[in-house]
Amino acid sequence: MDALGNAASAARRARTMLLLVWTLLNAVSGLKADDGGMVEELVTEKEAEESHRQDSVNLLTFISLLTLTILTIWLFKHRRVRFLHETGLAMIYGLLVGVILRYGIPATSYHNKTPPSCSLKEGPSSTLLLNISGKFFEYTLKGEINFREIHNVEQNDMLRKVTFDPEVFFNILLPPIIFHAGYSLKKRHFFRNLGSIITYAFLGTAISCFVIGNLMYGVVKLMRAVGQLTEKFYYTDCLFFGAIISATDPVTVLAIFNELHADGDLYALLFGESVMNDAVAIVLSSSIVAYQPAGANTHMFDASAFFKSVGIFLGIFSGSFVMGAATGVVTALVTKFTKLHCFPLLETALFFLMSWSTFLLAEACGFTGVVAVLFCGITQAHYTSNNLSEESTKRTKQLFEVLHFLAENFIFSYMGLALFTFQKHIFSPIFIIGAFVAIFIGRALNIYPLSFLLNLGRRDKIRGNFQHMMMFAGLRGAMAFALAIRDTATSARQMMFTTTLLIVFFTVWVFGGGTTPMLSWLHIRVGVDPDQDLQPSGDSFQVLQGDGNQDEGQSKTKQESAWLFRLWYTFDHNYLKPILTHSGPPLTSTLPSYCGPLASCLTSPRAYENHEQLRDPDTDLIHNDADLTFTFGDTAITTNGASASRADATGGLGWSTNGKRSGSTSEEALERELDSREQELLSRGTRLVFPMEDHI
Repeated sequence: MDALGNAASAARRARTMLLLVWTLLNAVSGLKADDGGMVEELVTEKEAEESHRQDSVNLLTFISLLTLTILTIWLFKHRRVRFLHETGLAMIYGLLVGVILRYGIPATSYHNKTPPSCSLKEGPSSTLLLNISGKFFEYTLKGEINFREIHNVEQNDMLRKVTFDPEVFFNILLPPIIFHAGYSLKKRHFFRNLGSIITYAFLGTAISCFVIGNLMYGVVKLMRAVGQLTEKFYYTDCLFFGAIISATDPVTVLAIFNELHADGDLYALLFGESVMNDAVAIVLSSSIVAYQPAGANTHMFDASAFFKSVGIFLGIFSGSFVMGAATGVVTALVTKFTKLHCFPLLETALFFLMSWSTFLLAEACGFTGVVAVLFCGITQAHYTSNNLSEESTKRTKQLFEVLHFLAENFIFSYMGLALFTFQKHIFSPIFIIGAFVAIFIGRALNIYPLSFLLNLGRRDKIRGNFQHMMMFAGLRGAMAFALAIRDTATSARQMMFTTTLLIVFFTVWVFGGGTTPMLSWLHIRVGVDPDQDLQPSGDSFQVLQGDGNQDEGQSKTKQESAWLFRLWYTFDHNYLKPILTHSGPPLTSTLPSYCGPLASCLTSPRAYENHEQLRDPDTDLIHNDADLTFTFGDTAITTNGASASRADATGGLGWSTNGKRSGSTSEEALERELDSREQELLSRGTRLVFPMEDHI
């Protein structure tokens, strides 16, 4: 019995010891697991800190590039150096930094073993979920990696991080550039040549797109024949390349024109074409991407798909135009019917946010933000700026000017950087040479035939030296680059991006640097006063009593030749300006009497207080660009922007041929005449007639 009791006691002690050992083992394993978790957390925090430091270095690199560019620009301006523009300078600095990042920093590889292989029936998705020992990890697809670079360039963290998401260019950098183009538009010269600008921008861009696209399709066929191309490269890809490379950006040429005060009409033609054709190019490229014929072969011509693409082009462009103009109108109404002018900081902030949101709103609705923000800028300049306080007017102009300058130089710096840091370049000599030849042929078939057709209807012809300068100034820039980098998924798009980058480099450096010698060689006027340049010869100021003046027939002929513009400006001056701004005649004097309550509600009290209400900011445009007729009963006052003479009923008043009367200018005489007729105008209404000159 004692032996049995001792055995049972020993068994209990052994069992207790086993339980104790088991408890200790569990405790130790738990401690190890906790230590592993702590180590894993420490590693994660260290990686996050290192990533944050790397991001700071990347941003500091770009800020240093911009700072160096600004200082060098100052030096160039101080020394009056014009052979290299600031954008070309930014590209050079970007190239230097790209070389350092590409070859001066050792690559960091995280793959010490051969990557595992697997076969997929379908292409990889944008995200990948992995279950590792019960823990789920999510990975994001970065794109295809060249096998030869898998242990080198692709794993260099610096090179990966300096490659920006293309949406950064579209949503952050492009809006201030495009808005500033519309907001700073010189309306007088622009509207003088509006018909020609629209022709070059719409018809010319379409011609350039199809000429370049067809020529490049021939180049692609040649590359296949000689064995230089094995990947897919369709006709629609060639047209897409023609669309994006047709977006001109003569920023270098225009900056030199502005500095030298070159001919105003030439400046307006180049500036207007570049602004409008950026919008046309982006919509055209979207329409080409949307071209999807029915059937098995989706890259053959199909009439229904073609007309569908044309409809998409018209729908996107018109919708974007309406959205941009509507945002400008809303901003004008808000600034008119509130007292934000008492708080300039709030007024400036609202103006900035409404203008920028136009781009994002259009993109969110499926339209094109570039078109929307361009016409928003034009609308804001035409209406909203009249409601801003003097301080806000200066602030908004300076704010968007600074943003435009920084964004543009940032993009050009990144272009230089991307030549060495972008990891998907495909350099094809045949394609690159063919692209250079194609863009020159496309530009020539755009400028010269259209100029010939436009000169058939223009009184002031587009002279040959102007046409040569426009041909020479067809530089490519930020818009072409942004459109090319937006999609680099296929080898065809990667080849397009590389070629676009080289074309931008060449045109900015060679053509931009040769602008000043070209102006001298083509004998184009410089040092031109834009106000004097707008004044044609002939009679400038005529006051007609009744209808007995002998020049009335000539004036009527000019009015009839521009009836569309006359109707628009009449409607704008009498109705839109009074509704949306504080300028223009009160609506109580222009609307019918039965609209009295509505007119009183919409008319700003400041319109009644403003004794120069007829002289809105477009007065100079109207005075200088065409005939302007104010009608007061039986008396008509007409100006056409140059010298004048007048004979009234008593024959006592007269103006000299240089536009002066007794030491007064024609504008002052017009003001006095308007003041004397103001009360009659308010009671009887006004009829503003604005015929443009015989420009198309």
